[in-house]
Amino acid sequence: MADRLVELVPVTERVYLARGEAVNWLLVTDDTGVMLIDSGYPGDRTDVLASLGALGHQAADVRAVLLTHAHVDHFGAAIWLAKTYGTPVYCHADEVGHAKREYLEQVSPLALAPRLWRPSWALWSAHVVRSGGLNREGIPSAQPLTGEIAAGLPGQPVAIPSPGHTRGHCSYLVDGVLASGDALITGHPVLAHTGPQLLPALFSHSQEDSVRSLSALALLETEILAPGHGDVWHGPIREAAEAAIARAGVKPHG
Repeated sequence: MADRLVELVPVTERVYLARGEAVNWLLVTDDTGVMLIDSGYPGDRTDVLASLGALGHQAADVRAVLLTHAHVDHFGAAIWLAKTYGTPVYCHADEVGHAKREYLEQVSPLALAPRLWRPSWALWSAHVVRSGGLNREGIPSAQPLTGEIAAGLPGQPVAIPSPGHTRGHCSYLVDGVLASGDALITGHPVLAHTGPQLLPALFSHSQEDSVRSLSALALLETEILAPGHGDVWHGPIREAAEAAIARAGVKPHG
């Protein structure tokens, strides 16, 4: 099969969003180097390398990978980078055990089975399998991101805890861009609608906590959303968060 041409979307002068077939990752560059926020499925490695190459970088140049969370579609290439190049992998302290696979907090194939009669779910599930989504390997070297470490990384990311999708899910604010992972998305292969929303509750550790995190994200004064799934969204984050809360069937606070 021919390699798919990865789509690389400039978000700011420092931040680029790479579109995999079913998931996004971000590249953050400055004069100190390049950093990834998330890294696709294991099967997205070629696309991750292509996205780095488009900016003049190689795998060995990656200063660090920040994980929004440790689901396999967001840290697949990070497994390989950590093993092959010793690339540091950071996440929220509450997500480190998950990244190391001391436990697995991810939807089970059994839970998905009742939905596979729907074509969109069947196609997405086939992509998951094809892309290495059944891989249960962890990253033993995963470390908690501290303020001191973040200050030395490209773009000096600021951690914004956003638990719910997983217990240790964390978004990041970098160069005015909210990298929201799966805390706030704008599209997904199994969803009929686009625009700011949550993933189905099936995918989340606690949908109630996911809604609470939306209320926290709404307080951020930035106007660029780069989600883990879907298109970049421009506008006040409060509006995006409130739209997602409304779609989830919960009245916004305040």
